[in-house]
Parts: sequence; C-alpha cells; structure tokens
Amino acid sequence: MKEADALRGTRPFTGFEWMVALRYLRARRKEGFISVIAGFSFAGIMLGVATLIIVLSVMNGFRSELLNKIVGINGHVFIAGVDQPMTDFVEVTNQANGTPGVKFAFPMVEGQALASSPSGANGVLVRGVRQQDITKIPAIGGTVRQGQLENFDTAGGVAIGRRLAESLFIRVGDTLTLTAPKGAETPFGVAPRIKSYPVVAVFEVGMSEFDAGFVYMPLAEAQAYFNRDNDVTAIEVFLQVPDRIDEVKAALEKSISRPMILSDWRQRNKTFFGVLEVERNVMFLILMLIVLVAALNIISGLIMLVKDKSQDIAILRTMGATRGSIMRIFLITGAAIGVVGTFAGFLLGLLVSMNVETIRGFISRMTNTNLFPAEFYFLSRLPSEVDPREVVTIVSLALVLSLIATLYPSWRAARLDPVEALRYE
Repeated sequence: MKEADALRGTRPFTGFEWMVALRYLRARRKEGFISVIAGFSFAGIMLGVATLIIVLSVMNGFRSELLNKIVGINGHVFIAGVDQPMTDFVEVTNQANGTPGVKFAFPMVEGQALASSPSGANGVLVRGVRQQDITKIPAIGGTVRQGQLENFDTAGGVAIGRRLAESLFIRVGDTLTLTAPKGAETPFGVAPRIKSYPVVAVFEVGMSEFDAGFVYMPLAEAQAYFNRDNDVTAIEVFLQVPDRIDEVKAALEKSISRPMILSDWRQRNKTFFGVLEVERNVMFLILMLIVLVAALNIISGLIMLVKDKSQDIAILRTMGATRGSIMRIFLITGAAIGVVGTFAGFLLGLLVSMNVETIRGFISRMTNTNLFPAEFYFLSRLPSEVDPREVVTIVSLALVLSLIATLYPSWRAARLDPVEALRYE
C-alpha cells in the first residue's frame, strides 16, 4: 500500500522513472534483438549527424576557398570603358582609388595566348599589370615561390603559375614563348604574334585553374603585344569591405567622370556559386534522411520493447503508476538513444571536420592513391570550415526527430490495459 502511494505521488521525471527507463536500455538475453535495434538506431543517428556536419563543413570550405581565390586574383569590381578606348586609365584609376571603400584599383590588359616551351604547350590568359600593382594583388604578391617581382616593369619577363611551369618543364630563367592569334597585319592577312619572354617569377595561388592558366607581364609590354595603343582592357578594384559592394559601386559611378560599365565578381561567377549552393542544399536534404531512418528505427525498437514489457507495464499500473509515468519512462528510453547518438555524432563530426586534410593525407599514404587530385577539384588541399549555426541546426533537428519518434510508442505503452495484459500472460 505504501509503495502504491509512493508511485501515485511521483513527480514527473523523478528517479523511479529514470531507473526503470535505464534498466530497459540494458539488454538481457531474451531481449537481445531489441538491444540490436537500439544499437542500430544509435549508430544511425550518430553517423547521420556526423556525416551532415562533415559534408557541409567541407562544402563550406570549398565555397570559402574558391571565393577567396577567385576574388583574390580577379578583384571585386571591374570597370570597362564605353564608346571610346580607355586611354585615360591613369586618371580613372586615380579616381577609383580616391573613392571611399576602395582598397586599391589598377589598370590591366588581358588577352588569350598559347604558352609553349620545347616540352609542350598550354592555353593561357595573359594579364599585363604594373609592378606597383602586381605586388598588391593578394593572390600573387604573397605567393611567389621562385624568383622575384622586383624590377618587374624593366626586367622584360613574365610571372607564371607553378602548375604551368611544371607542365611545360620550365623554371625561373628559362624562356616561355607566347603566341597570340592577332598580330601584325600583312598583305596576306593578320599574322599570329610570336614572342619569347624569360620567366622571372613562379607563383602558386593554390587553385589549379589559376596556377596552370595565368601569365603576368608588364603593362607596357602587354599593350604592345596585344595591339592596345595606350589602352587597357579594364580596371580592377579591390574593396576594403567586400560585403559593401553595392554601396561602393554606387560611389564609383559618382566618382568616375566618363562613360563606363561596372560589373562585380557576383555577376561573373553567379552560375558557378549558384550551382554550389544548390548542391549544398540537396546534400543536406539527402543526408538528413539518414537521421530520419534512424529515428524510424527508434520507433520500431520502442514498439517491440512495449510489446515485450507489456506484463511489466501492467504490474506497474496495478501498483499505482500513472499513465503519464509509464509514458515518460518510454520517452526517456527512446530519447536517451537519440540524445546520446546526436552528441556522439556531434563530437565525431567536429573531430573529422577539423582534421579532414590530415585524414585525407593519411588515407592517401595508406592506399598509395591520390584521393583529391588538384587538377579535377581546382584546389590543392581539401578545405573544411565549420559553421556553428549549421551545427546547431543539425543537432537541433536530430534531437527533435528523436523526441518525436518516441511519442507514439510511449503513448501506446501508456494506453496499455493492465487487465488485458495480465490475462494473456
């Protein structure tokens, strides 16, 4: 009688309910199959949460690295002339540099060419810049691996990417031959322009497309090579705060006193980064299904546990346990699997995400294979960037799904009729 009174007066989620719930989690010999289901549910939630964190972190790392490389070598805003050649590029550059929010601006001549050496040939994008500007470009000035950029204007040479140097088997001091389709006009038509330049520097941006396809030469030489009569292709502008790009573009329109076209990196790379965003969202939805399947395993495991423990539930009810108490016991049992699995997946996901490049290198050495070829994936290393907001979202969704999965089995246990359960035992 005292024990029944004690059960009747039990407050929600007290020691009695936790004791019974945790005992149900410990497998006995006759309940081994139920324990296996609980184990698979735990593993499913853990792997689902960890996989989501790892995949989204790697995709965030890809986007961040690609954005930094693309903007680091191409600038934020591009100024092109309209109606007339941009022969006043010095004045326009000074006006752009005087605009609030602009970090620095520089004129540039750009054109396609074929780079060749005795060992091979490769299509490249040739850019002509001034010495005072090339050292300021984030992706070039601080990434020189061989040679130097001092006296770049007067040395009469070119700076090339490391992968281009490797593919053509050349190094600093060797000669690079550039062939442009539009050269001097002759009685027989336009002849290709072929000219050789010594390599004065080799840089490494860290993005294979840029390291294999960019050649920098002095601005005056590029104007002569591409038949630009004291003219430039565009003026590149780097901003102090990239997020204020619309504000600075409006200021540039007021500062520059000539017809022009303004574009920015978002317009030039809209399709590329749009595809990355769609892929990231689809991957999130697909991988979230792993957590959903694990939650369904919790439902099936708890339903089988309720069926197996029907006599125990009936005895607890006859001793005075309320329906709410029975429901909370099974809520704790199912939620424990989800909460512990989510927490384990959170730790595993963070551990792998923060060491993904080390893990990749270890697996590559063990299997003697290249798991991340730079020529296919643009970057020379596997990046990872953990977003705290995404991690909180993943953990929250996993916990909510786990708790929702326990509701129906717990309600079913609470609705069990003790008389019917004992009658057939």
